[in-house]
Amino acid sequence: MADTQTILFGSDSTEGIVAVEAGKTEVELYIRRHGVVEKYTEPFSPWLIVCNKEDIPNEGEFEELSGEGYKFLVKFPSWQQFNNARNLLRMQGVDHLAYPSAEKQFLILSGKTLFKGMTFNDVHRMQVDIETAGLSSEPESSRILIVAVSDNRGFEEIIEGEEPEILRELVQLICEIDPDVIEGHNIFGFDLPFISARCRRYGISLAIGRDGTELTFGPERNCSIGGHTRPFIPAFIKGRHIIDTMFSVQRYDISRGILERHGLKDCAITLGLSEPNRVYLPGDGIADLWTTDPETVKLYARHDVRETQRLAALVCPPEFYLTQMTPDTYQAVATTGTGEKINSILIREYLRCGCAIPKPKPPKDIPGGYTELRRAGLIRNVVKCDVESLYPSIMLSQGIKPASDVLDVFLPALAELTKRRIEAKSKAKSSSESERAYWDGLQASFKVLINSFYGYLGAPFNFNDYDAAEKITTSGQAIVKQIAELIEKAGGSVIEIDTDGVYFQVPSSITNEDMEKELVEEIGRKLPPGINLIHDGRYAAMLSLKVKNYILVDYEGKKIFRGASVRSRADELFGREFISKAVDLLLNDNKRAVSLIYKELIHRIENGLLSVEQFARRERVTEKTFNSAQRKRMAAVAQGIQIGDFVTVYERNDGTLGLIEEYQGDEDRQRLLEKLYKFACRLREAFGDDFDLLFPKPSIRSRIKKAEAAGQGVLDLF
Repeated sequence: MADTQTILFGSDSTEGIVAVEAGKTEVELYIRRHGVVEKYTEPFSPWLIVCNKEDIPNEGEFEELSGEGYKFLVKFPSWQQFNNARNLLRMQGVDHLAYPSAEKQFLILSGKTLFKGMTFNDVHRMQVDIETAGLSSEPESSRILIVAVSDNRGFEEIIEGEEPEILRELVQLICEIDPDVIEGHNIFGFDLPFISARCRRYGISLAIGRDGTELTFGPERNCSIGGHTRPFIPAFIKGRHIIDTMFSVQRYDISRGILERHGLKDCAITLGLSEPNRVYLPGDGIADLWTTDPETVKLYARHDVRETQRLAALVCPPEFYLTQMTPDTYQAVATTGTGEKINSILIREYLRCGCAIPKPKPPKDIPGGYTELRRAGLIRNVVKCDVESLYPSIMLSQGIKPASDVLDVFLPALAELTKRRIEAKSKAKSSSESERAYWDGLQASFKVLINSFYGYLGAPFNFNDYDAAEKITTSGQAIVKQIAELIEKAGGSVIEIDTDGVYFQVPSSITNEDMEKELVEEIGRKLPPGINLIHDGRYAAMLSLKVKNYILVDYEGKKIFRGASVRSRADELFGREFISKAVDLLLNDNKRAVSLIYKELIHRIENGLLSVEQFARRERVTEKTFNSAQRKRMAAVAQGIQIGDFVTVYERNDGTLGLIEEYQGDEDRQRLLEKLYKFACRLREAFGDDFDLLFPKPSIRSRIKKAEAAGQGVLDLF
């Protein structure tokens, strides 16, 4: 078996590769040495793997691998012959393993990875942001007003003038600065498509590739963000990587849950990245302001690229350092799931050793992590204890690995990642400010992989093993239940159990953080070997509503929201504001005041006193808007709107949707009352038996009003 360095980072030690571009029969390697990028070429043979000898395509030369599964590695003289063979196998229904990315194919077989020997700051990164006269690139009047450009070497510039000259200067500037990475917030969804469309209008070549080629777009694909995906249309620049910080910050926020919205300004404010004098402008007012106060617009754009640069420096390092391990491009690593990264690493090592790649095992239901809500409502003096990397710890302590891992690669790789993360975390704490970012980014990249080894086993990858995954989850359930039992025996009161952690109210005898940590350590010593229980947070209060839905308040007054019940970007503004105010009042144990807000909102809705902005919602127009039977109402108002653009709509009282700009006081008020009641219901557990009295359903409210209007004496439930 190879050493873990080779397993994790590949067998080739070439440093400074900042980009790989594959052609028909060779690849171009862009290598940065001493601040200068040089181009080298190497031969490239595209490949695929089939299970049976009779399925080997005629055009290729094959090598038989040891073991069972995908065991005939077939190499082709050119990319075209590979594509022809792959298409034929697909038409014939032949089981095979093939990657559509030539760059990934080359990196897997060569053992090379990008960015070896480099830190995140060693890479030359450029940020781009455009300000436009409209959101759609099609109208002639929707011109690009200015382009703001910066990089991590201290360069910053505003490109202005006539639109064709702006575009030409941008192309020239990118080629002159020659960045390895181009970053932008929503750069895939807005900036690059807009720039490309305006270049086409004027017949300007968007030749910003390192080899002089133009920017291209690929077919729609999905960006993996936790357990969800976001569709996008990727753009490609030869010799460079494109990083959309909007996707990166969403991935960053998966485990943190601190961001309500993912727009650049919202992220910068929440994450503390904004400048004190930051300029904020309404999007629909930029074009008019440009004619009267262009300097303010230019300052606004400068602030945009500065925030993009700071945001990227915060959220992108884990993906950057993962690229040093994963046989793929940085741009691909930043959008693919972690399971695919682990799969690529394992396949690379098996092919290096001349071993066959196992077929994925068929899916099987496996139990999930244990969750339980034991207490709801407002609870003071709360601690969270957490098993550090519960599932990886179980795998290592019990030796659980895929049955198909005949080379014994899986667990050594996990053990080495765990060891390296501990070392990197330690160095991050003891390093100077300038070095801390490196070690923190490195440990975060290790953490991302470590926490995905379990999920890999229960997903459709080559080395999956559902039986092993089930053994891990059942062991985890037993451990977390044991933790809860030990807490109760120690005098604590368990609030919520969730997979690998427990929130609990500390005993009254525990009065400070040191005593809390001593309690957690005492409980941890009673757990099985290899299981490390840590003190993972302390809170002045917790508003517990339902499993995985709660608000935490730390001892400095900062609130942390978890779960869709308390915060959802899909909610209308009036609902978000109601929840926010209700939470503040509940944290002060003022339930009656929440009912008064509810009453006031009912009055405002019934009398049409809400502004349309408070109940309208923003929707993106996609292909499904026009093709889905469930979205007929949306399709009716989206006619003439370009796919990818957003519209803001509200529900009319006749059941149709209307555009916000066409609002005529015709909202469906009964529907809004029902929505308000549903918002209140999200907080039901916090009110206990008083809820129905404090928050009657709208239908009851309507009957009360009718009775009052008829002069009947009816109890006012408000």
